[in-house]
Amino acid sequence: MKKILTLLCVSALGGALTLGAYKHLFENSSIPNPIENQATATLFPVSLNAPLSGGTNVDFTTAADKTVHSVVHVKNTTLNKSYTSFEDLFFGRPQQYEQIGTGSGVIISPDGYVITNNHVIEGAQSIEITTNDNKTFDAKLIGTDPNTDIALLKIEADEPLEYTTFGDSNSARIGEWVLAVGNPFNLTSTVTAGIISAKSRDLSGQNTQSFIQTDAAVNPGNSGGALVNINGELIGINTAISSQTGSYIGYSFAVPSNIARKVVEDIMEYGNVQNSILGVIGGELNSKKARDFGIDETEGFYVTDVQTGTGADRAGVLKGDIIQRIDGVRISKFSDLKGFLNTKSPEDQVEVEILRDGIPQSLVVTLERLTSIAIPILGTLQEPSKKALKNLNIDYGLLILELSETHREDWESDGISEGSFVTEINDVKINSINDAQRALEKFSNKVLRIALVKNNGEKVVYRFR
Repeated sequence: MKKILTLLCVSALGGALTLGAYKHLFENSSIPNPIENQATATLFPVSLNAPLSGGTNVDFTTAADKTVHSVVHVKNTTLNKSYTSFEDLFFGRPQQYEQIGTGSGVIISPDGYVITNNHVIEGAQSIEITTNDNKTFDAKLIGTDPNTDIALLKIEADEPLEYTTFGDSNSARIGEWVLAVGNPFNLTSTVTAGIISAKSRDLSGQNTQSFIQTDAAVNPGNSGGALVNINGELIGINTAISSQTGSYIGYSFAVPSNIARKVVEDIMEYGNVQNSILGVIGGELNSKKARDFGIDETEGFYVTDVQTGTGADRAGVLKGDIIQRIDGVRISKFSDLKGFLNTKSPEDQVEVEILRDGIPQSLVVTLERLTSIAIPILGTLQEPSKKALKNLNIDYGLLILELSETHREDWESDGISEGSFVTEINDVKINSINDAQRALEKFSNKVLRIALVKNNGEKVVYRFR
């Protein structure tokens, strides 16, 4: 009995000592937490927050269901001629044959308007649309804009069609999940997933583009398809891939939906795209340019000149201002500015946030229609008045506003001066700025042939190599 009592006492004493030690070591606030002690010993900031349990499970099925039935297969047929035998070549008898091209498109209204890429249907004599339920329609070309690579088609159906609604591409965020939907093989629509890798990408190097970059797989035949967010809203038209093999290797690019929507609305209302300008000349900032300009800012659009009489001039924008935001959209580089302006129309008013001498200011600028264009080799062209055309007895053309300083002497020695007219570029008749842009696009912004009318009415043609 004594042995049992002794054993119980020893056990109770051991338990008391163990509990006391626990209280002293782990619940005494005066003893540093080992985790906190570890944080003070590091060289860099460390986040010690508890990890999220399980993360966020993204469901793509809703977005896919909303999109797959509105994405269509686009087949274009082009008639070409070639010599199929030596006899045909010898006797000059080219044979006509059909060439088939394919791509994708997106139905954007229940009455059958379809948006796709210009390069998918360029040069087509006929266009055929196949929907996801295997119904086939002949499509009518409403209009195109080669500068943004957007085309608008129309099909006639007996009943309302399923369509995808436009989303706001400006609100799309880097890292956001997206789906790329295409119909490349005329089977049914296919879906791939990825994230937005970057925004405002310019692949041309000429500050003419502003793409959304994504790592969702896009292969040949998917051009013209939909890029949608997880809500199934259209935020881009898949247009290009970056590849050395011609197939997807991790980079694909889409025209932002805000640009695409503005283009198709302009085509429907005006027949062409109404481009707008802010009225400033300059470029994006970086460390080197900041040192050259003697400023501290390394992001934004630095204004080197303001065009006289433009909206920016009337609003009070000055040389040396740094444009940081427009209507709340951050402007870090030129393609940000270009992409924003491509979503706006002439006469739109925008709020421009600038930094002037280190002091933030906000100005309201009324955008204006683009009426001039810089042509390599020649200079700046401007849309003329009807009176100016009549004076030279011509029906179309663009006025030479200013000759290129590099080539001025060569042109003037041949009788070409300010006030002369350009009537054709690369065999395209020039009626407008859009015509000039389209003519340059034919040969990657190069001028191979140009037709002019001198101030005295003489017509001349120049060819370049």
